[in-house]
Amino acid sequence: MRETFMFDAVDKYRNRLLQLVDKCPAEQRNVVPTGFNNSILWQIGHILTITEGLVFGFSGEAVQIPAEYRAFFGSGTKPADWTEEPPTWEAIIEQLKQQPIRIREVFAGKLQAPVKENFAKADHVEEILLTNLLHENNHTGMIQAMLKVLVKG
Repeated sequence: MRETFMFDAVDKYRNRLLQLVDKCPAEQRNVVPTGFNNSILWQIGHILTITEGLVFGFSGEAVQIPAEYRAFFGSGTKPADWTEEPPTWEAIIEQLKQQPIRIREVFAGKLQAPVKENFAKADHVEEILLTNLLHENNHTGMIQAMLKVLVKG
């Protein structure tokens, strides 16, 4: 796979996510719609957190989000279990905007670099990036469904 194709896909799908969540009214960001386990704030925090762990963590690069993000947004977490205030919407959005830039900068020329043993059985950075894109798009679809419920009221 061409490097530019991969990095452009990361940018494209992240921009799609950011445009989608921009449609979420401020008063709906922390609401857990009926039939769902999480809020849209949780969804975007989860995407950010998992991308850091998958892409940067498994490749041996520095993870650049606070460790407590895992307690808020890691797999298996949900807002109903939070005992402290989560990171702000604005902070997460800014980090989501910066993440693809870091991915491009850190992994330019390194898509075939090996990664640590992982659940996806990925051998190289390129495969981890693909796994992450699939994960991110799954949650973007979930956000689309949540917005349909939330905006209808």
